[in-house]
Amino acid sequence: MKKLIGSLLLKILGWKVVLQGDVNNLDRCILVVAPHTHNMEYILGNLAYWKLGKKLKIIIKDSHTKAWYGSVVRGLGGIGIDRSQKNDLINFVANEFKKEDFSLVITPEGTRSWVPKWRKGFYHMALAAKVPIVLAAGDFKRNTVYLGYQIPYERLETASFAEVMEEIQNYYIKNDIGPKIPANWNPNIMGNDTEEARS
Repeated sequence: MKKLIGSLLLKILGWKVVLQGDVNNLDRCILVVAPHTHNMEYILGNLAYWKLGKKLKIIIKDSHTKAWYGSVVRGLGGIGIDRSQKNDLINFVANEFKKEDFSLVITPEGTRSWVPKWRKGFYHMALAAKVPIVLAAGDFKRNTVYLGYQIPYERLETASFAEVMEEIQNYYIKNDIGPKIPANWNPNIMGNDTEEARS
């Protein structure tokens, strides 16, 4: 049913899904989504996953998963976490991947506003969970959701953080992704702190 709903709604909205790798890349991964400038990106991503019959999850405040509407939030992929506590989010994610296979949505910008560089959490999550990083993007210039470009776990083990970030940055620049709000997107995801990027 979700496949039908996802396909139908994307068609009504005038969007298409383009796979840039094997569809099975989406079975078990940290799904890096960028640019992140609007909530519409998550809606489109969910519809794309429904269309492809894949499982998508996202980490949110546990107040949403415990609320009266919590079953709906969990049904849409919400994984609740108590952010008021000092949780070890990296190990939390690694343990979630021990339970089942899914794509975990991470937006490394951390906000819908412009940021000077990305946060590193997604990279450390992938290493701890021993899963690949898969890149995704909502291109509002072409009404296209791109999915499937994979950076295998084996590469994450051998490449430096800077090399991985450079590959990701080149992906978004090469594909000329058009964000919903262009002023909020900084394609220079490594920022100017090259020394930190090499760590």
